[in-house]
Amino acid sequence: MMQEFKTFATKGNVVDLAVGVIIGGAFGKIVDSLVGDVVMPVIGKLFGGLDFSNYYLPLNGQSAQLTLIEAKKAGGVLAYGNFITVTVNFIILAFVIFQMVRLVNKLRNEEPAPAPAPAPTPEDVILLREIRDSLKK
Repeated sequence: MMQEFKTFATKGNVVDLAVGVIIGGAFGKIVDSLVGDVVMPVIGKLFGGLDFSNYYLPLNGQSAQLTLIEAKKAGGVLAYGNFITVTVNFIILAFVIFQMVRLVNKLRNEEPAPAPAPAPTPEDVILLREIRDSLKK
């Protein structure tokens, strides 16, 4: 059983998957930073300087003047601003992954397959064609 596990764990696909997960985690942090530090401030500026991260609806009657962290400590909140940020994050990440897959597919399809050489005509077919042509004359 240990030998089978060793064979499974050292296969290229498993190692490739592990590398992909690690790179994906690091890439997720980059996208989080892009959304939180670049995209959302611009979107907030377009909507009058709004900071989406602090948008919430209090669920227990507390004041909506508190920051999100303070409001969470005071009771339940519906943090829709955070949801907007995470949704934009997902859309950007999905778009980037789509572009990467599209590029890989394009690179795979660029190599034209060599045209198969026509099969040589068998001798008996050639002989039958000659007989047919002679009979037509």
